Amino acid sequence: MSGDIPRDGLAPRFWETKPMTKLNQQEWEALCDGCGKCCLNKLEDDEGTVAMTRVACRLLDDHSCLCGNYPIRHKFVPECIVLTPKTIVENLYWLPLTCGYRLVHEGRPLYDWHPLISGDPESVHRAGVSVRGMTIPEFEVDEDDWEDYIIEEPL
Repeated sequence: MSGDIPRDGLAPRFWETKPMTKLNQQEWEALCDGCGKCCLNKLEDDEGTVAMTRVACRLLDDHSCLCGNYPIRHKFVPECIVLTPKTIVENLYWLPLTCGYRLVHEGRPLYDWHPLISGDPESVHRAGVSVRGMTIPEFEVDEDDWEDYIIEEPL
């Protein structure tokens, strides 16, 4: 399946023809590539440089790279940021370089491994750009030690 074939009621390549502000909930959620990088804890220095760590949000499922309690995540993680067309602009600096939301916002194409292009949610993992199998739950690492777990992005 490719980005030219409708998937689950989605119009082909809708992200190229519709402004982000006009996407419905299903289209918006489909832009997520399922890499799990946004759920990694980040460190920011005084200059605003953001470093990604292997230390994951307590709700991240290390195998699926998805939130284990997505519909009610704010009950457990109140600081979890809800991405919307407005918050993308405010949070672009920490979003992963390969993030579908970031790419579409910047007018760049999605990567071939993005599930909307490949038609396969496993393609992000096969391409080696997800955090599958490499994270450490945040409750296992003291916050003062997070700098020991910094990783480079893209993976």
